[in-house]
Amino acid sequence: MRVGYIVFILLLTGCVGMPDKVTPVDNFELDRYLGKWYEIARLDHSFERGLERVTAEYSMRDDGGVAVVNRGYSTEDEAWKVAQGKAYFVEGSDKGYLKVSFFGPFYGSYVVFELEQTGYEYAFVSGPDTSYLWLLSRTPRLDDDVIERFKRVSSELGFDTSELIFVDQQEIPADQSAGY
Repeated sequence: MRVGYIVFILLLTGCVGMPDKVTPVDNFELDRYLGKWYEIARLDHSFERGLERVTAEYSMRDDGGVAVVNRGYSTEDEAWKVAQGKAYFVEGSDKGYLKVSFFGPFYGSYVVFELEQTGYEYAFVSGPDTSYLWLLSRTPRLDDDVIERFKRVSSELGFDTSELIFVDQQEIPADQSAGY
């Protein structure tokens, strides 16, 4: 019985680790991080496959956590896909290390490992292992030098940057923006 309980707990918490070489940013300020972010690049996963114009919006929850709303446009379905989740700090509110859930009690890591400090204009984010990687920006376009830095730093940390998908952030036609 005790072994089953331990295995259950490990399954629930097993995805809140991070890649060996990744370190969350210090001096993280959630209030500055809240708001809308555009996904500039990512590694492929089934939950985002085929989506363009992907954004993430973060806001405060009544329980002190973070409300997460991810949106992306499926060109195949010609429809918006929306996922709502919640996130909580893992080690303290001054570290860019959160756990996020879109599926009940199951959490995955959200590790901000680089963050532009002046205006929080871009963020490099990983998940629990090197198959999860995102480049987020406050604007739909990002300077090439930041993208090159993202690729270089991420590669040095063990991510396969040759598999990056660069997200189309084209303008949203008025007749297709209803779910946005």
